[in-house]
Amino acid sequence: MTATHEPVRIAYSPCPNDTFVFDAWAHGRVPGAPGLDVTFADIDITNGMAERGEFDVLKVSYAVLPYVLDEYALLPCGGALGRGCGPLVLTRETGTDLTGRTVAVPSEKSTAYLLFRLWAADTVPGGVGEIVVMPFHEIMPAVRDGKVDAGLVIHEARFTFQNYGLHKLADMGEHWEDTTGLPIPLGAIIAKRSLGADTLKLLADSARTSVRTAWDDPEASRAYVMEHAQEMDPAVADQHIGLYVNEFTADLGEDGYAAVRGLLTRAAAEGLVPPLGPDALVFP
Repeated sequence: MTATHEPVRIAYSPCPNDTFVFDAWAHGRVPGAPGLDVTFADIDITNGMAERGEFDVLKVSYAVLPYVLDEYALLPCGGALGRGCGPLVLTRETGTDLTGRTVAVPSEKSTAYLLFRLWAADTVPGGVGEIVVMPFHEIMPAVRDGKVDAGLVIHEARFTFQNYGLHKLADMGEHWEDTTGLPIPLGAIIAKRSLGADTLKLLADSARTSVRTAWDDPEASRAYVMEHAQEMDPAVADQHIGLYVNEFTADLGEDGYAAVRGLLTRAAAEGLVPPLGPDALVFP
């Protein structure tokens, strides 16, 4: 596949880390890369797209990999892992006991939810109550307004929850890092295996070059980032990018792959996801 062939159908979120990563590629500034036909969708939507086999390339939750790796390969770059960037559990009051309480989550097939379930298994012995799925931007207002008892939040909510008068009950990332020593696997880039090994390698190279191009000239991506950032303050967008676009975005490396295997192995042991096959994460 070359730039003269059909564009690659790709879906990723409008969040600043994704638009920052893909800006150069989406705008034809990655030499030799195939063109992109971009669809924007929140992670819960892209997870469903992957399960239905839609699109050539998708940004998805690492939590959905066990359900899609027969059809898709994990690219070794372009995604979101990191330290100090885990999902938060927010409440209206400090020290709330979540036993039997209603918790809003952005997706039941999200890494955030897996980390939450693993945290709750260790710290809420009575078990939480009802889980309500809602778009992530609706969760903090729902907690503030008393529609739910707690909310599991992701993305830039780390920087803005105080604006809603909410309190951080727990940091899922801190719990994960304290218990494993590994970075937090959040979002993965996957591509259809049917594209063939050569094209998969080209896609990975294109994603890696796009990331490095954005780092070399951060201002070049600003218009694209802010166009899709849902009225986000530019300073918050910069914090968001700084947190989620890091060395693991350029290359998963040993620690990145260990984190992904660790999360999915532990989640499978808890019965939260199907077990991975031995070669499921191997890149062609």
